[in-house]
Amino acid sequence: MERLAETLAVAFAGQATERVVDLPTGKLTVTVTAHAGAYPLDALVGFAARANAKRGFLFVSKVLGKHWPVRPSAMRALHHSLARGLPLALPGPVLFIAMAETAVGLGQGVFEAWLEQDVGREALFLHTTRYRVGDGPLIEFEEAHSHAPRQFLHMPQDAALAEKFAQARSIVLVDDEASTGNTFVNLAAACRAVAPAIEHVHLVTITNFMGEAGTAKLLGRFGVPVTHSAALEGAYTFEAGQLDSGAAPAQRYDASADRGASAGFGRLAVDHALALPPGLAAGLVHQVQPGQRVLVLGTGEFMHPAYLLGRALEDQGADVVVQSTTRSPILVWGTVASAVTFPDNYGEGVANFIYNVAPGQYDHVLVCHETPPTAALYELADQLGARLFHFKSEKLVEEIPVR
Repeated sequence: MERLAETLAVAFAGQATERVVDLPTGKLTVTVTAHAGAYPLDALVGFAARANAKRGFLFVSKVLGKHWPVRPSAMRALHHSLARGLPLALPGPVLFIAMAETAVGLGQGVFEAWLEQDVGREALFLHTTRYRVGDGPLIEFEEAHSHAPRQFLHMPQDAALAEKFAQARSIVLVDDEASTGNTFVNLAAACRAVAPAIEHVHLVTITNFMGEAGTAKLLGRFGVPVTHSAALEGAYTFEAGQLDSGAAPAQRYDASADRGASAGFGRLAVDHALALPPGLAAGLVHQVQPGQRVLVLGTGEFMHPAYLLGRALEDQGADVVVQSTTRSPILVWGTVASAVTFPDNYGEGVANFIYNVAPGQYDHVLVCHETPPTAALYELADQLGARLFHFKSEKLVEEIPVR
Protein backbone atom coordinates (compact mmCIF):
# COMPACT_ATOMS: atom_id res chain seq x y z
CA MET A 1 0.00 0.00 0.00
CA GLU A 2 2.89 2.33 0.63
CA ARG A 3 4.45 3.04 -2.74
CA LEU A 4 6.68 5.83 -1.56
CA ALA A 5 8.99 7.52 -4.03
CA GLU A 6 11.07 8.30 -1.03
CA THR A 7 14.68 9.22 -0.49
CA LEU A 8 15.81 7.73 2.77
CA ALA A 9 18.45 9.93 4.25
CA VAL A 10 18.33 8.53 7.75
CA ALA A 11 20.98 10.34 9.72
CA PHE A 12 21.49 10.28 13.43
CA ALA A 13 22.62 13.40 15.21
CA GLY A 14 22.19 12.47 18.83
CA GLN A 15 18.71 10.93 18.78
CA ALA A 16 17.44 12.89 15.79
CA THR A 17 16.30 10.97 12.71
CA GLU A 18 15.95 12.75 9.38
CA ARG A 19 13.67 11.60 6.58
CA VAL A 20 13.63 13.22 3.15
CA VAL A 21 10.59 12.52 0.97
CA ASP A 22 10.42 13.54 -2.68
CA LEU A 23 6.75 14.21 -3.41
CA PRO A 24 5.18 15.15 -6.76
CA THR A 25 4.51 18.57 -5.21
CA GLY A 26 7.89 19.25 -3.61
CA LYS A 27 10.46 17.97 -1.12
CA LEU A 28 9.52 17.28 2.48
CA THR A 29 12.20 16.92 5.14
CA VAL A 30 11.14 15.58 8.54
CA THR A 31 13.38 15.46 11.59
CA VAL A 32 12.24 13.36 14.55
CA THR A 33 13.72 14.28 17.92
CA ALA A 34 11.66 12.10 20.27
CA HIS A 35 8.87 9.56 20.27
CA ALA A 36 6.84 7.76 22.90
CA GLY A 37 7.68 4.08 23.25
CA ALA A 38 5.89 2.14 20.52
CA TYR A 39 5.38 5.17 18.28
CA PRO A 40 8.33 5.79 15.97
CA LEU A 41 7.76 7.80 12.80
CA ASP A 42 6.85 4.93 10.48
CA ALA A 43 4.37 3.51 13.00
CA LEU A 44 2.53 6.84 13.14
CA VAL A 45 2.58 8.44 9.71
CA GLY A 46 3.06 7.97 6.02
CA PHE A 47 3.43 10.71 3.44
CA ALA A 48 1.09 11.97 0.74
CA ALA A 49 0.77 14.89 -1.68
CA ARG A 50 -2.03 17.42 -2.02
CA ALA A 51 -3.01 19.69 -4.89
CA ASN A 52 -3.12 22.63 -2.52
CA ALA A 53 -1.07 25.77 -3.00
CA LYS A 54 -1.23 26.47 0.76
CA ARG A 55 0.22 23.09 1.69
CA GLY A 56 1.29 20.54 -0.93
CA PHE A 57 1.95 17.66 1.47
CA LEU A 58 0.10 15.61 4.04
CA PHE A 59 1.15 13.52 7.01
CA VAL A 60 -1.15 10.51 6.74
CA SER A 61 -1.76 9.13 10.22
CA LYS A 62 -1.66 5.36 10.57
CA VAL A 63 -3.34 5.42 13.99
CA LEU A 64 -6.08 8.02 13.57
CA GLY A 65 -8.65 6.07 11.55
CA LYS A 66 -9.18 8.75 8.91
CA HIS A 67 -7.29 8.21 5.65
CA TRP A 68 -5.76 4.85 6.59
CA PRO A 69 -7.47 1.72 7.96
CA VAL A 70 -6.71 1.15 11.65
CA ARG A 71 -7.67 -1.60 14.08
CA PRO A 72 -9.88 -0.21 16.86
CA SER A 73 -7.58 -1.77 19.48
CA ALA A 74 -4.68 0.28 18.09
CA MET A 75 -6.79 3.44 18.22
CA ARG A 76 -7.80 2.68 21.80
CA ALA A 77 -4.15 2.16 22.80
CA LEU A 78 -3.26 5.55 21.32
CA HIS A 79 -6.16 7.27 23.11
CA HIS A 80 -5.00 5.90 26.45
CA SER A 81 -1.36 6.73 25.75
CA LEU A 82 -2.22 10.36 24.98
CA ALA A 83 -4.61 10.59 27.96
CA ARG A 84 -1.80 9.45 30.27
CA GLY A 85 0.26 12.39 29.02
CA LEU A 86 -2.13 14.94 30.53
CA PRO A 87 -0.98 16.64 33.74
CA LEU A 88 -2.25 14.86 36.83
CA ALA A 89 -3.40 18.02 38.56
CA LEU A 90 -5.36 19.82 35.84
CA PRO A 91 -7.77 22.16 37.64
CA GLY A 92 -11.38 21.33 36.84
CA PRO A 93 -13.82 21.47 35.31
CA VAL A 94 -11.72 20.42 32.30
CA LEU A 95 -12.91 21.36 28.82
CA PHE A 96 -11.78 19.00 26.02
CA ILE A 97 -12.06 20.41 22.48
CA ALA A 98 -11.24 18.36 19.36
CA MET A 99 -10.48 20.00 16.03
CA ALA A 100 -12.65 19.19 13.02
CA GLU A 101 -12.58 17.44 10.73
CA THR A 102 -9.70 15.08 11.19
CA ALA A 103 -9.30 15.01 14.97
CA VAL A 104 -12.95 14.77 16.08
CA GLY A 105 -12.72 11.05 16.82
CA LEU A 106 -9.24 11.36 18.32
CA GLY A 107 -10.35 14.04 20.76
CA GLN A 108 -13.43 12.13 21.84
CA GLY A 109 -11.33 8.99 22.30
CA VAL A 110 -8.77 10.84 24.46
CA PHE A 111 -11.59 12.41 26.50
CA GLU A 112 -13.18 9.03 27.17
CA ALA A 113 -9.84 7.40 27.97
CA TRP A 114 -9.13 10.22 30.45
CA LEU A 115 -12.52 9.67 32.07
CA GLU A 116 -11.64 5.99 32.51
CA GLN A 117 -8.31 6.84 34.08
CA ASP A 118 -9.59 9.67 36.28
CA VAL A 119 -13.09 8.68 37.35
CA GLY A 120 -15.14 11.39 39.00
CA ARG A 121 -13.43 14.45 37.53
CA GLU A 122 -15.66 17.16 36.08
CA ALA A 123 -15.10 17.40 32.34
CA LEU A 124 -16.84 18.37 29.14
CA PHE A 125 -16.17 17.41 25.52
CA LEU A 126 -16.95 19.44 22.42
CA HIS A 127 -15.64 19.36 18.91
CA THR A 128 -15.38 22.16 16.41
CA THR A 129 -17.40 21.82 13.24
CA ARG A 130 -17.86 23.25 9.78
CA TYR A 131 -21.65 23.08 10.11
CA ARG A 132 -24.02 25.49 11.81
CA VAL A 133 -26.38 23.61 14.15
CA GLY A 134 -29.40 25.48 15.50
CA ASP A 135 -29.35 29.17 16.31
CA GLY A 136 -27.53 29.18 19.65
CA PRO A 137 -24.34 31.12 20.45
CA LEU A 138 -21.08 30.02 18.90
CA ILE A 139 -17.45 30.93 18.36
CA GLU A 140 -16.34 31.30 14.74
CA PHE A 141 -12.69 31.04 13.72
CA GLU A 142 -10.50 30.06 10.77
CA GLU A 143 -7.87 27.37 10.27
CA ALA A 144 -5.68 29.30 7.90
CA HIS A 145 -3.82 26.48 6.10
CA SER A 146 -6.92 24.31 5.67
CA HIS A 147 -8.67 23.61 2.39
CA ALA A 148 -11.94 24.36 4.26
CA PRO A 149 -10.91 27.10 6.70
CA ARG A 150 -14.17 28.22 8.31
CA GLN A 151 -14.97 26.51 11.63
CA PHE A 152 -17.37 26.92 14.55
CA LEU A 153 -17.50 25.94 18.18
CA HIS A 154 -21.09 25.82 19.44
CA MET A 155 -21.81 26.74 23.02
CA PRO A 156 -23.70 24.07 25.01
CA GLN A 157 -27.45 24.65 25.03
CA ASP A 158 -28.16 22.37 27.99
CA ALA A 159 -28.12 24.58 31.10
CA ALA A 160 -25.97 22.24 33.22
CA LEU A 161 -23.43 21.75 30.43
CA ALA A 162 -23.35 25.48 29.71
CA GLU A 163 -22.61 26.17 33.36
CA LYS A 164 -19.80 23.63 33.35
CA PHE A 165 -18.33 25.30 30.24
CA ALA A 166 -18.53 28.73 31.88
CA GLN A 167 -16.79 27.44 35.01
CA ALA A 168 -14.01 25.56 33.16
CA ARG A 169 -10.55 26.12 34.60
CA SER A 170 -8.56 24.04 32.09
CA ILE A 171 -8.76 23.47 28.34
CA VAL A 172 -7.34 20.40 26.58
CA LEU A 173 -7.08 21.09 22.84
CA VAL A 174 -6.71 17.99 20.67
CA ASP A 175 -5.55 17.77 17.05
CA ASP A 176 -3.81 15.12 14.99
CA GLU A 177 -0.77 17.31 14.37
CA ALA A 178 0.71 20.67 15.26
CA SER A 179 2.68 22.64 12.70
CA THR A 180 2.17 26.31 13.69
CA GLY A 181 -0.26 26.23 16.62
CA ASN A 182 -2.02 29.42 15.47
CA THR A 183 -5.45 27.78 15.51
CA PHE A 184 -4.90 26.58 19.08
CA VAL A 185 -4.01 30.12 20.21
CA ASN A 186 -7.02 31.71 18.53
CA LEU A 187 -9.48 29.14 19.86
CA ALA A 188 -8.11 29.24 23.41
CA ALA A 189 -8.39 33.04 23.46
CA ALA A 190 -11.99 32.85 22.25
CA CYS A 191 -12.85 30.29 24.94
CA ARG A 192 -11.25 32.37 27.68
CA ALA A 193 -13.44 35.29 26.65
CA VAL A 194 -16.56 33.31 27.60
CA ALA A 195 -14.97 31.19 30.35
CA PRO A 196 -12.68 33.62 32.19
CA ALA A 197 -11.79 31.14 34.97
CA ILE A 198 -9.56 29.16 32.56
CA GLU A 199 -6.08 29.10 34.05
CA HIS A 200 -4.34 26.25 32.22
CA VAL A 201 -4.13 25.04 28.60
CA HIS A 202 -2.85 21.61 27.57
CA LEU A 203 -2.19 20.71 23.93
CA VAL A 204 -2.50 17.10 22.76
CA THR A 205 -1.36 15.94 19.33
CA ILE A 206 -0.24 12.70 17.76
CA THR A 207 2.65 14.51 16.10
CA ASN A 208 4.21 17.84 17.00
CA PHE A 209 6.30 19.10 14.09
CA MET A 210 6.82 22.65 15.37
CA GLY A 211 10.38 21.96 16.51
CA GLU A 212 11.84 22.88 19.87
CA ALA A 213 12.06 26.62 19.21
CA GLY A 214 8.63 26.78 17.58
CA THR A 215 7.03 24.87 20.44
CA ALA A 216 8.62 27.12 23.06
CA LYS A 217 7.48 30.23 21.19
CA LEU A 218 3.93 28.87 20.89
CA LEU A 219 3.63 28.03 24.58
CA GLY A 220 4.35 31.65 25.45
CA ARG A 221 1.44 33.01 23.40
CA PHE A 222 -1.55 31.85 25.44
CA GLY A 223 -1.37 34.21 28.41
CA VAL A 224 -1.79 31.32 30.88
CA PRO A 225 0.42 28.34 31.78
CA VAL A 226 0.55 25.81 28.91
CA THR A 227 1.71 22.21 28.78
CA HIS A 228 1.78 19.86 25.82
CA SER A 229 2.18 16.20 24.97
CA ALA A 230 2.54 14.21 21.74
CA ALA A 231 3.36 10.71 20.61
CA LEU A 232 6.14 12.11 18.42
CA GLU A 233 8.16 15.34 18.44
CA GLY A 234 10.13 16.83 15.60
CA ALA A 235 10.23 19.43 12.86
CA TYR A 236 9.77 19.66 9.11
CA THR A 237 10.59 21.82 6.11
CA PHE A 238 8.87 21.76 2.75
CA GLU A 239 10.31 23.01 -0.54
CA ALA A 240 7.29 23.52 -2.77
CA GLY A 241 7.52 22.40 -6.37
CA GLN A 242 5.00 22.90 -9.14
CA LEU A 243 1.65 22.97 -7.34
CA ASP A 244 -1.66 22.62 -9.13
CA SER A 245 -4.07 24.64 -7.02
CA GLY A 246 -7.06 24.05 -9.24
CA ALA A 247 -8.89 21.71 -6.87
CA ALA A 248 -12.58 22.45 -6.39
CA PRO A 249 -13.62 24.36 -3.24
CA ALA A 250 -13.99 22.14 -0.19
CA GLN A 251 -16.42 24.38 1.68
CA ARG A 252 -19.55 26.26 0.66
CA TYR A 253 -21.18 27.72 3.76
CA ASP A 254 -24.82 28.78 3.85
CA ALA A 255 -26.04 29.93 7.26
CA SER A 256 -29.66 29.13 6.43
CA ALA A 257 -29.02 25.56 5.21
CA ASP A 258 -29.76 22.57 7.40
CA ARG A 259 -26.97 20.12 6.59
CA GLY A 260 -28.37 17.33 8.75
CA ALA A 261 -25.49 17.58 11.21
CA SER A 262 -26.43 16.21 14.60
CA ALA A 263 -26.75 18.36 17.69
CA GLY A 264 -25.61 15.36 19.73
CA PHE A 265 -22.43 13.29 19.80
CA GLY A 266 -20.23 16.26 20.77
CA ARG A 267 -21.15 19.38 18.79
CA LEU A 268 -23.18 20.83 21.65
CA ALA A 269 -21.09 19.15 24.37
CA VAL A 270 -21.24 15.85 26.23
CA ASP A 271 -19.99 15.09 29.74
CA HIS A 272 -19.89 11.30 29.47
CA ALA A 273 -18.52 8.51 27.30
CA LEU A 274 -20.76 7.69 24.35
CA ALA A 275 -22.35 4.25 24.22
CA LEU A 276 -23.77 2.14 21.41
CA PRO A 277 -27.36 0.94 21.56
CA PRO A 278 -27.45 -2.41 23.39
CA GLY A 279 -27.25 -5.35 21.04
CA LEU A 280 -26.12 -3.45 17.93
CA ALA A 281 -22.67 -5.03 17.69
CA ALA A 282 -23.87 -8.44 18.90
CA GLY A 283 -26.49 -8.53 16.18
CA LEU A 284 -23.93 -7.67 13.50
CA VAL A 285 -21.04 -9.88 14.57
CA HIS A 286 -23.08 -13.05 14.01
CA GLN A 287 -23.32 -12.08 10.34
CA VAL A 288 -19.52 -12.11 9.94
CA GLN A 289 -18.08 -15.47 8.98
CA PRO A 290 -14.61 -16.64 10.10
CA GLY A 291 -11.92 -15.16 7.87
CA GLN A 292 -14.09 -12.30 6.63
CA ARG A 293 -12.84 -8.72 6.86
CA VAL A 294 -14.94 -5.81 8.10
CA LEU A 295 -14.57 -2.07 7.48
CA VAL A 296 -16.53 0.32 9.70
CA LEU A 297 -16.62 3.66 7.95
CA GLY A 298 -17.34 7.01 9.56
CA THR A 299 -18.55 9.95 7.48
CA GLY A 300 -16.84 13.34 7.60
CA GLU A 301 -16.93 14.71 11.15
CA PHE A 302 -18.99 11.74 12.32
CA MET A 303 -16.09 9.49 13.31
CA HIS A 304 -16.29 8.39 16.92
CA PRO A 305 -19.42 6.19 16.72
CA ALA A 306 -17.76 4.25 13.88
CA TYR A 307 -14.78 3.62 16.17
CA LEU A 308 -17.09 2.48 18.98
CA LEU A 309 -18.88 0.05 16.67
CA GLY A 310 -15.58 -1.24 15.29
CA ARG A 311 -14.21 -1.69 18.81
CA ALA A 312 -17.31 -3.61 19.92
CA LEU A 313 -17.10 -5.90 16.88
CA GLU A 314 -13.38 -6.48 17.43
CA ASP A 315 -13.99 -7.26 21.10
CA GLN A 316 -16.36 -10.01 19.93
CA GLY A 317 -13.78 -11.55 17.63
CA ALA A 318 -14.33 -9.89 14.25
CA ASP A 319 -11.43 -8.84 11.98
CA VAL A 320 -12.18 -5.10 11.85
CA VAL A 321 -10.59 -1.86 10.73
CA VAL A 322 -11.98 1.67 11.03
CA GLN A 323 -11.60 4.79 8.95
CA SER A 324 -13.64 7.70 7.62
CA THR A 325 -14.64 9.63 4.55
CA THR A 326 -13.16 13.09 4.13
CA ARG A 327 -13.50 16.28 2.14
CA SER A 328 -9.71 16.59 1.88
CA PRO A 329 -8.47 16.20 -1.73
CA ILE A 330 -5.28 14.08 -1.80
CA LEU A 331 -3.32 12.79 -4.78
CA VAL A 332 -3.11 9.04 -5.34
CA TRP A 333 0.54 8.64 -4.48
CA GLY A 334 2.67 7.32 -1.63
CA THR A 335 0.61 6.28 1.37
CA VAL A 336 -2.59 6.96 -0.57
CA ALA A 337 -2.92 3.95 -2.88
CA SER A 338 -6.48 4.53 -4.08
CA ALA A 339 -9.34 7.00 -3.93
CA VAL A 340 -13.10 6.68 -4.23
CA THR A 341 -14.98 9.91 -4.92
CA PHE A 342 -18.64 10.46 -4.09
CA PRO A 343 -20.97 13.43 -3.48
CA ASP A 344 -21.11 15.19 -0.13
CA ASN A 345 -23.75 13.63 2.15
CA TYR A 346 -24.05 16.96 4.03
CA GLY A 347 -25.29 18.63 0.85
CA GLU A 348 -22.72 21.39 0.44
CA GLY A 349 -22.03 20.22 -3.09
CA VAL A 350 -18.33 19.53 -2.51
CA ALA A 351 -16.56 16.31 -3.42
CA ASN A 352 -15.92 13.75 -0.68
CA PHE A 353 -13.40 10.93 -0.72
CA ILE A 354 -12.47 7.64 0.87
CA TYR A 355 -8.81 6.65 0.54
CA ASN A 356 -7.10 3.27 0.56
CA VAL A 357 -10.40 1.44 0.14
CA ALA A 358 -11.12 -0.37 -3.11
CA PRO A 359 -14.50 -1.86 -4.03
CA GLY A 360 -14.54 -5.52 -3.02
CA GLN A 361 -11.61 -5.18 -0.63
CA TYR A 362 -13.75 -5.98 2.43
CA ASP A 363 -16.43 -8.61 2.96
CA HIS A 364 -18.54 -6.22 5.03
CA VAL A 365 -18.57 -2.41 4.88
CA LEU A 366 -20.68 -0.68 7.53
CA VAL A 367 -21.18 3.06 6.94
CA CYS A 368 -22.05 5.10 10.05
CA HIS A 369 -23.70 8.45 9.29
CA GLU A 370 -25.50 11.21 11.19
CA THR A 371 -27.27 12.78 8.22
CA PRO A 372 -30.57 11.40 6.97
CA PRO A 373 -30.25 9.03 3.99
CA THR A 374 -29.28 10.91 0.85
CA ALA A 375 -28.48 10.09 -2.75
CA ALA A 376 -24.82 10.62 -1.86
CA LEU A 377 -24.93 7.90 0.79
CA TYR A 378 -26.72 5.51 -1.55
CA GLU A 379 -24.04 6.15 -4.17
CA LEU A 380 -21.28 5.46 -1.64
CA ALA A 381 -23.02 2.26 -0.58
CA ASP A 382 -23.34 1.19 -4.22
CA GLN A 383 -19.64 1.78 -4.90
CA LEU A 384 -18.43 -0.13 -1.84
CA GLY A 385 -21.18 -2.72 -1.48
CA ALA A 386 -21.88 -1.19 1.92
CA ARG A 387 -24.70 -1.12 4.44
CA LEU A 388 -25.91 2.19 5.87
CA PHE A 389 -26.48 2.82 9.58
CA HIS A 390 -28.16 6.09 10.53
CA PHE A 391 -27.21 7.15 14.06
CA LYS A 392 -30.20 9.22 15.14
CA SER A 393 -29.06 9.34 18.76
CA GLU A 394 -26.93 7.37 21.19
CA LYS A 395 -29.88 5.08 21.81
CA LEU A 396 -31.27 4.78 18.29
CA VAL A 397 -29.45 3.45 15.23
CA GLU A 398 -31.44 2.49 12.17
CA GLU A 399 -30.15 0.39 9.27
CA ILE A 400 -31.21 1.99 6.00
CA PRO A 401 -32.23 -0.39 3.22
CA VAL A 402 -29.90 0.15 0.28
CA ARG A 403 -31.75 0.67 -2.97
